[in-house]
Amino acid sequence: MPIGKPPASSPPPERGAAPVRPHGRPGRSRRAAKAIASVGGVLAFLSCCGGGPAFWLLKEPRILLFAVPALALGLLGLWATKPAQWSAIRRGLRLAPGVAELARRLGVPEEALRSFRPAYREARIPKRRGGHRILQVPDPGTMDLQRRILRRLLGRLRSHDAAYGFERGRSIAHNAAQHCGRAIVLRFDAVDFFPATRAARVERMFLRLGWNREAAALLTRLVTHDGGLPQGAPTSPRLSNLVNRGLDSELAGRIGRLRGRYTRYADDVTISFPEDWIGTPERAREIVRKSFAIRGYRLHGRKCSVRRRHQRQVVTGLVVNRRPALPRPLRRLLRAARHRVATGREATLTPAQLAGWAAFESMVRAQGAETPEPWVRRRRPWNRVRWRP
Repeated sequence: MPIGKPPASSPPPERGAAPVRPHGRPGRSRRAAKAIASVGGVLAFLSCCGGGPAFWLLKEPRILLFAVPALALGLLGLWATKPAQWSAIRRGLRLAPGVAELARRLGVPEEALRSFRPAYREARIPKRRGGHRILQVPDPGTMDLQRRILRRLLGRLRSHDAAYGFERGRSIAHNAAQHCGRAIVLRFDAVDFFPATRAARVERMFLRLGWNREAAALLTRLVTHDGGLPQGAPTSPRLSNLVNRGLDSELAGRIGRLRGRYTRYADDVTISFPEDWIGTPERAREIVRKSFAIRGYRLHGRKCSVRRRHQRQVVTGLVVNRRPALPRPLRRLLRAARHRVATGREATLTPAQLAGWAAFESMVRAQGAETPEPWVRRRRPWNRVRWRP
């Protein structure tokens, strides 16, 4: 029996999936609040003209019936203003922190910070599947300054909940647990993720955080190399999550409306669905491709995979068909190595390596138990098909 599109009584979007609106268009409620706030600001200004509010209150106490609603509308306008707009207002009024404040927070003299020039050396690391990964490793002085930026400026900033890579308290097991027991799992991989995160996007992020243009340009120069994030700098992983907060929010919302789950671990994107609806994988693939292309990324064609329930579903190296677990060939290798060590024979792994693998398996079992409750069909008298999250 073919499976068609989701029924009319299909489940609501995933918990935490933010609604997505077209770029540049705020929501209706926020636009209405801004319009009302503008009217309230004009009324408040007019109420204060002609001798000041004290004179008006002494002359006509009933002015309170006019001034209080105007004040309330003005406060509503403050509530409707986004943090990025406040940053723009502070930059326009020259109230945004600059290079002097940046030097104070980093504990570096201002002149030394302005004249600092980052330096990198190239290193090649062999990949498991062949080829080499090129790293731009900063020199000791650049490494120390970037670590200060990471600890003192970026450490307390919050990325999107769908980002699981390089986040404190999250691991590959937490990422894999989000996709356990699903009917279909889709995986995507971005090409040159760190270098493709352009310096212009990093600078816009620092501007949104409240720094003025000079400080934002200086910070961008300190954490980027050749127009992108250097793969090997300590700040690049954290910046990749902060810069792509909008990307994660958009994909989480759009995939959530398709009744799916979205997570991202660095450049590995995983999407899963509770049922294998016709056309859903193709639609999800196109959504991810367009969202990444808008921000300058390109998906790796050979690393995009679709795995269904009868196949082995692997997310960040862990099998998720039932619960997060190591792949079967690796489990058999570890079991054989432990047996040879226990019987006094030579094994391919040392006892210290086996102890490390045992600790890793324990972590996967403990953190993999935090699996979200799956979506289940339930029949109820008032609706033939009912869903629950």
